[in-house]
Amino acid sequence: MTHAGYQDRTSRWSNWDNEVMDKTSSITRRYRAFTLVEVLIVVVILSILATLVILQFASADSQTRKNSTKMNLFRIRSQLELYKQHHNSGYPSLANFVDQLLESTDDLGNMAPAGTPGFRYGPYLLSIPANPFTRSAVIGGDFTAGSSDWYYNENTGEIRANDDVAHQSW
Repeated sequence: MTHAGYQDRTSRWSNWDNEVMDKTSSITRRYRAFTLVEVLIVVVILSILATLVILQFASADSQTRKNSTKMNLFRIRSQLELYKQHHNSGYPSLANFVDQLLESTDDLGNMAPAGTPGFRYGPYLLSIPANPFTRSAVIGGDFTAGSSDWYYNENTGEIRANDDVAHQSW
C-alpha cells in the first residue's frame, strides 16, 4: 500500500507539473512581443496620417494668408476712397503715401500730427498693413512682381499686392 500510494502521489504531482507547464507556456505565447513587420506596418500607417495632417495645415496657412491679403487690400482701398472724397478727388502721392494716410491732413493734403488745428481729416490708417506673404509693407510704383510689397498708382488710386504675379490680380 505504501508503495502503490507513493506512486499515486508522484503521478498526481507529475500530472500537476505538466498542467502548470502547459498553462505557463500558453501565457508566454499569449504575451509575446510584436514582430518587426507589425511594427513597420504601424509606423507606415502613422506616417501616412501625419503627412495628411501636415498637408491640411499647409493648405490652411496659405488660405489664411490669401484672405488676410484680400482684407488688407479692402481696408486700404476703402481708406483711399475716403481720402479722395476729403481731398477734391485726389489720391495721396506715392512719395507721401504713408504720411498722408497715417497723419492728419488739410484740404490740400498737407500733413500734420493728429489733433493739429486746421488738419481735420485722418488719420486714415493706424499703420500700413504688412503683406502677409512678405511680412513687410513697402509701397512702390513699379508693377514688377517682387519689386515691392504693395503696388500703388497715385493717378488712379489703384493698390495691389505686388509680391507675386499670382497675387497682382486681387
